[in-house]
Amino acid sequence: MERRKFIGTAAVGSLGIVSCQAASTPINSEKKDFVLKNNINHSVCHWCFGKIPLEDFLITLNELGVKAVDLMGPKEWPLLKKYNIHSTMCNGAEISLTEGWNDPQYHEVLIKNYSEMIPKVAEAGYTNLICFSGNRRGMDDKIGLQNCIDGLSKIMPLAEKHGVVIQMELFNQVNHPDYMCDTSAWGIELCKGLGSESFKLLYDIYHMQIQEGDIIRSIQNNHQYFGHYHTAGVPGRHEIDESQELYYPAIMRAILATGYTGYVAQEFIPEREDKIESLKQGFLICDV
Repeated sequence: MERRKFIGTAAVGSLGIVSCQAASTPINSEKKDFVLKNNINHSVCHWCFGKIPLEDFLITLNELGVKAVDLMGPKEWPLLKKYNIHSTMCNGAEISLTEGWNDPQYHEVLIKNYSEMIPKVAEAGYTNLICFSGNRRGMDDKIGLQNCIDGLSKIMPLAEKHGVVIQMELFNQVNHPDYMCDTSAWGIELCKGLGSESFKLLYDIYHMQIQEGDIIRSIQNNHQYFGHYHTAGVPGRHEIDESQELYYPAIMRAILATGYTGYVAQEFIPEREDKIESLKQGFLICDV
């Protein structure tokens, strides 16, 4: 199951919270036992919990003391403001994950979309707006890189003016075959080519573990190009506990050591029946 299969679908279902004990971090369902240090600014992608209606999900986040959610567009912003939840990564200007800035045929539409969305993001009090490279479709990576620079440079002055950061997400080739921005090295060259603090990479730890590994050293060496982080367990994009191969406390400490003050968003798909307990566990594992 992938995010692209959830985008645009209506959330249905009911919220169920059942007490349980997680495999690596014991958690009780009572609120007093869930206390965050908040050295890490926590967020979460609602699409992973799509069977829980967004409003119920926001109520639960408030109860947990988590004040942010990822991948929200203008239609969701009023509900977020109702519950005082911050939109840590906005969307809604992109065409799709596969049709992006590497192909000039989409530039006219993308420039229009982002030129309209950037002021809206700023006016709503938000900062980050996602974008995608698109698929190769036989295109050479260097040509695609230059195409991205040519297109994105048209919106950088507007993003800089409004204090909005455009963030291109890194994906792996297993889940997203043919996607161009599939290595941190390619993304970093794009950042260098644009030369703007209003353009960063959304460093998805799950994707980059699959694609290139060496997560902590990559963060240490290249953190200045990373504007946002996503988590998930490898393999399978499930819980980030000891059932998978990444040790997230060490990764979070590495992120903190860079001086990062942005958000880390949970983007795993819970396998357990009690999805909220899995989410609480994820927050606590990352709460170093």
